[in-house]
Amino acid sequence: MHASTRSHFGLAILLAALSTLGPFSIDTFLPAMSAIGQSLAVTPLQMQQALTVYLLSYAVMMLWHGSISDAVGRRPVVLVTTLLFSLASIGCALADSLGQLLLFRALQGFCGGAGLVVGRAIIRDKLDGADAQRLMSQVTMLFSLSPAIAPVVGGWLFGAFGWHSIFVFMALIGLALFLMSWFALPETHHESARQPLKIKYLLANYWQVGRKREFQLLTAAVSFNFAGFFLYIPSAPVFLMQHLHLGPGQFLWMFGPAVSGIMFGAYLSGKMAGRVEQKDIVSRGYAVMFIAAGWNLLYNLLAPTAAMPWAVLPLALYTTGMSIAAPSITLNLMDQFPSLRGTASSLQGFFQTMMSSVVAGLIAPLVWGSPLSLAACMMVMLVLGFVFRMGYRRRVTR
Repeated sequence: MHASTRSHFGLAILLAALSTLGPFSIDTFLPAMSAIGQSLAVTPLQMQQALTVYLLSYAVMMLWHGSISDAVGRRPVVLVTTLLFSLASIGCALADSLGQLLLFRALQGFCGGAGLVVGRAIIRDKLDGADAQRLMSQVTMLFSLSPAIAPVVGGWLFGAFGWHSIFVFMALIGLALFLMSWFALPETHHESARQPLKIKYLLANYWQVGRKREFQLLTAAVSFNFAGFFLYIPSAPVFLMQHLHLGPGQFLWMFGPAVSGIMFGAYLSGKMAGRVEQKDIVSRGYAVMFIAAGWNLLYNLLAPTAAMPWAVLPLALYTTGMSIAAPSITLNLMDQFPSLRGTASSLQGFFQTMMSSVVAGLIAPLVWGSPLSLAACMMVMLVLGFVFRMGYRRRVTR
């Protein structure tokens, strides 16, 4: 391990743990969605709102986490949001109607993305160049454990103690992260570098970042790349339980390979940092993603019915390529705004999460009826991501 990266490994663990809070809130309760719907006497489509509302509030608050941290520092944002997340989780556990559940899920969403946004900004506050990419890759590897662990933990808690216990567990996670951050998270954005927290300055900063065409193209590229995989997350109950005939406790059969791909891709990205040009790392990531999406589409065209393990292995390869490309794209994006990294990270997170909200609320229900339509949609998302990335390359090389 590179000496600089080794010296920051403890920070990588903490930042990864903070980053997992948002995804953990999605994946942990997926195995219990049907049971929660039955308990609250609502339809599966109505229960889908619990995911969509979370993602929408998550996306909206993404616009503020980075800007607030640019103004008041990184630590206060993390401490306040982890504590509020714990309280919101308790509210979810006590909810006895869909309206109450949606209210507290929205509050969870408002808080869940702070660790991800602020964590990216902390990395760029402390490190530059290849060292930043190595640490970003380490955080990605550790962060990627969450989607594999969360549905397994959620399924076990649901089976042993009922669905309320899932939200109690989330509350304990939030409290643990609050305590860890209180004692171990450094302040990396000092007063001399802070931006005023005024609406007109925030709007000016967002305009400065958002109007830049290179930012738009990179954000669209990474958002569509991720959407190609994220499509399978809200579709997981149908894909796994109806198409592949697995049980609520067997979600690991999809999330395990997919997360292994994320970890392996992040590892490869870190190994290539400083040795291979960033544009070539991204190109290799896209090559792997296209092989995976093509394999997925061809398998579902030819196979009479989807079956394990062939139905999920393309996801592992896709996430490998996605994770090879993502750190370099993200760093390129933030490096365009050295004094507004938090704002740039927020705006990227907003657009990526809004894309995920559209996928979860509109696109996934239209295509989860068959594995073939899911595979075709993955390919469409990837092609769009590639088109935007090539638009960026043409712009910076002309």
